[in-house]
Amino acid sequence: MATVVPLSDEDPALVVVRFTAELAWADGGAEIAEPQVSRLYAEAEDCMVMGRWLDLASLMLNVSRPNLECIFTVICNLVTRTSSLDEALEVAKLVSAKLLQQPGDKPSLRLKILFNLYNLLENPYSKFFVYTKALDLAISGKVTDHVIPTFKRIDSFLRSGSLRSMGKESLSFLIKYLGTFSTEDAYVLSEAKEEAARAIIEFVKSPDMFQVLRFAGFPAVGQLEKDPNYTLVYELLRIFLTQRLDAYLEFHSANSTLLKSYGLVHEDCVTKMRLVTLADLGSYDSGEIPYSLIKESLAITDDEVEYWVVKAIAAKLIDCKMDQMNQSVIVSRTTERVFGLRQWKGLRSKLGIWRGNVMNMINTIQASRSSEEAAVAM
Repeated sequence: MATVVPLSDEDPALVVVRFTAELAWADGGAEIAEPQVSRLYAEAEDCMVMGRWLDLASLMLNVSRPNLECIFTVICNLVTRTSSLDEALEVAKLVSAKLLQQPGDKPSLRLKILFNLYNLLENPYSKFFVYTKALDLAISGKVTDHVIPTFKRIDSFLRSGSLRSMGKESLSFLIKYLGTFSTEDAYVLSEAKEEAARAIIEFVKSPDMFQVLRFAGFPAVGQLEKDPNYTLVYELLRIFLTQRLDAYLEFHSANSTLLKSYGLVHEDCVTKMRLVTLADLGSYDSGEIPYSLIKESLAITDDEVEYWVVKAIAAKLIDCKMDQMNQSVIVSRTTERVFGLRQWKGLRSKLGIWRGNVMNMINTIQASRSSEEAAVAM
């Protein structure tokens, strides 16, 4: 971790502001540069006196270039001077955003700065946020080999439970982490089994997360299918990603004790499966779903049909209109839980229909134009 060592009585942050401001206005000449440098310096002093560290970070980033490590070392150290963990997180977000603007420009240096920032933070959530940005930068900048050595530490970080109460964002992070494993090293891959199983359980528990594209295809997750200790957990994932309510109810009847051991609440699972089942019904055929089919598939009463349709709309799983006269739901859009061969075929079919509609419209316009031209000629 980089440490700022003051070499004069002037605060390092003010030194950075003055230095970067002089660089930024160097081409303007002394008459233009001096007033601008003085203005920025005075604004920085005011931020420090008032303890406005987020504003100071924003000011410094606006006149700084990420290819100067010493400057960003000072900016990153502002997180240690903030009055709250929330303010430190906001500063970290500003720094991360600046570094990710041009990931292809000296990505190794930018990654080094991000890990310096990571080490300065105290809050696990803030560390988690910066680490995800480091992963994004490593992928975009094609320097993933620089982050592989950090996986060992992240394993212990995940197992510590620090992120377990952080909801959807921590689950997204965990899924991204599992996606970094390949089949090349069987031993390393096997070490990810516990985290892969936990990611599945957290996905099932999440009330507002319905799709995890490519997740089931990750080697770290796929290995669970043939592991006797985790095969049922993998089957549970398959049900929530590709099956309907009836499959879950059958699984629950045979494995209720297992589900309870993972802290899964049956009623919550039924609610989630009803929602995805309704979305799945809308993705087939014409997109028109009879009330009777919804009642049967969701195992509900006649009076509950419209309630569950509204609930699915609120969850952004479907866009639709209810035709109460004909007792049907007209679906215009559904959210797919996975995107596989069936979804590609469906997309191809829709594109074919749209293409046909466009061609018919063009032919109609051309025919109308030809008729008008013929009338004018007469």
